[in-house]
Amino acid sequence: MTGDVLLHADGSWSASNGDEDVVEDLDGSKRLITRSFQNWHTHLAMQLNARISATGFPFTAGSTKPSSHRSPHHPRIRTNGKPCAAAEMIRTGSSFAADMYFFQASGRGAHGRRLTGLIGGPVSDAALPSHPDAASALEELDGLLATNSEEDLVQYAIATHSVYLCSEDTLLRAADLAQRRQGRLHIHVSETRKEIADCHAKTGLYPVEYLDSIGFFQPGTVCAHASWVKKNEIRMLKKHEATAVHCPSSNMKLACGGTLSLPAYREAGVDVRLGTDGAASSGNGLNMQAEARLASLVQRHDHWDSTLLPAVEAMDMATKGSKDWAVWNLDDVRMRPRGRSDNRHLANLLFNGADCMDLWVGGRALRRDGITLTVDENAVLDEIDQAVATYYEGVE
Repeated sequence: MTGDVLLHADGSWSASNGDEDVVEDLDGSKRLITRSFQNWHTHLAMQLNARISATGFPFTAGSTKPSSHRSPHHPRIRTNGKPCAAAEMIRTGSSFAADMYFFQASGRGAHGRRLTGLIGGPVSDAALPSHPDAASALEELDGLLATNSEEDLVQYAIATHSVYLCSEDTLLRAADLAQRRQGRLHIHVSETRKEIADCHAKTGLYPVEYLDSIGFFQPGTVCAHASWVKKNEIRMLKKHEATAVHCPSSNMKLACGGTLSLPAYREAGVDVRLGTDGAASSGNGLNMQAEARLASLVQRHDHWDSTLLPAVEAMDMATKGSKDWAVWNLDDVRMRPRGRSDNRHLANLLFNGADCMDLWVGGRALRRDGITLTVDENAVLDEIDQAVATYYEGVE
């Protein structure tokens, strides 16, 4: 709609008569107000690795560097990466992230910056530097999940990495914990050709089939990528009320991720959302506007259908579940022309971008008039550059 509106702290809105008693009176005459973006699969602490594979450094799904002080799991890497990720999210209009990383560093640190999210404590039988084994990780997660409250902006979740890094016993223990604590599961599923080929060779089933056969899925399980799947697997995800997360830029950048077939998922009625993946593999950093644009383009390209995922639908997918608000600059040249009846705003935003002027979460401003209030951007930039200088010494 066009005109005066009231934005309420609970995330709702209503038309304004102009005479209400309000906390703040904002001039929206040159602004577009939308729901904030929701990033449903990422690895926030990996900001130090952002765009490294685009420079020619080899990168594959799950890449790590060999020496301990250069590992992406090193405490300094995580400590520097999170504030930088928060700054980028806020600047680009995202208020939520479903993060999969090592929770001692992740924790509810985002809470201090007023972002919302799911912090997935990692669970696997390999590549788990934060714990001696999966059982230890699950034990700690049990305690963390017990602290979850509906009032918390950030909720703990269980990030079982994948079928290739988790044994059947570990997957079942995680599923049991999720059911007992009413926690959410988050897992990489059918991301690459190698993953599905190896799973089939080992079990006689493809990843979703295998997870279904052992009773892993819980309602709301977040399935990242889910691109190399058969239609019967898509129907299984619907049966379990799972959420599939389309990560187009990561899948394209790694060159082995395939494309989630949105028409097939829609036909089955599966909940599909968008995610950037981690900054190392994402082609768009943490910019969800760019991710939504790419999702629309790749769906049209891969299905030979120029009508797929128009701007309104792409925006709905990229903001699904949001109760918060992003405010965009209509005077940005990228937001013109507006159209004869101001009908191009969303198309301009999704396909051309715009400056995020404000970001409001729970009635509080994280960004206002183009300035981020909850993160010191200059300090974060200095810290991340210093960390990268050490991290990539002798490599980059």
